[in-house]
Amino acid sequence: MRFGFTSTTLRQIRNIEKIVEIAKRVGAECIEWGGDIHVTDIETAKRAKILCDKAGIRICSYGSYYRVGSGNEAEWRKICEIASAMNAETVRVWLGKADSEKTDDETYTRLVADAKSMCTVAAEYGINVCPECHGNTYNNNTDAFLKIRQDVGFDNFTTYFQSLYRRKEYDLDRIERTLPYIGCVHVSYFEQFREQFPKLDPCYMDELLKKLSECGYDGDVLVEFVFFSYRYGMPSELKKELKKLKNN
Repeated sequence: MRFGFTSTTLRQIRNIEKIVEIAKRVGAECIEWGGDIHVTDIETAKRAKILCDKAGIRICSYGSYYRVGSGNEAEWRKICEIASAMNAETVRVWLGKADSEKTDDETYTRLVADAKSMCTVAAEYGINVCPECHGNTYNNNTDAFLKIRQDVGFDNFTTYFQSLYRRKEYDLDRIERTLPYIGCVHVSYFEQFREQFPKLDPCYMDELLKKLSECGYDGDVLVEFVFFSYRYGMPSELKKELKKLKNN
């Protein structure tokens, strides 16, 4: 596994040169560049790639905020072009606007159709379409993802894995059942600080990493929203969390 962070973790820092400098300082092996602030066009994407190449840091993914179901092919193609300019193999997306349980048949049909179209375009650039594992989207549970992946039917339709740190059995099961399709892992230490860590189960993340390793996952693990880094721009906290992950 390779360990890094999402650039949105340092959203208060707009300068991408500074973010790459921090990445090198904290020992990050990879970065997911966010499309909301840091990398919004092709020229910036090219500059980010040059900076990361010089620093020996892999650009693993592009964190877009595109929602599957929007049906905007022009916008989606632009996103793929930006990701391609960085040589990112994955684009993070949002899968609709509601939990799977609240998604009616008509909306689901639109999600599948748009996902197929997006995968077709992304394949031209050698890119994976990867919905974030999140509430208020169709990718809010394991069964929902497996269903839509089968219906979309494209190999480049993958998924993030991200725990909410509340249901360990569910998390372990999701890793097992979706492992062949996990394109990236998000670790939200901000959530851990706020919701559970270390009060309830300080070894929770350790067990998930162990499960990923045992199942053969060798992809990217990205820290997002480290509490102090996110709020106050303290790379020392980011370095601490990356070290904690690497030591598992």
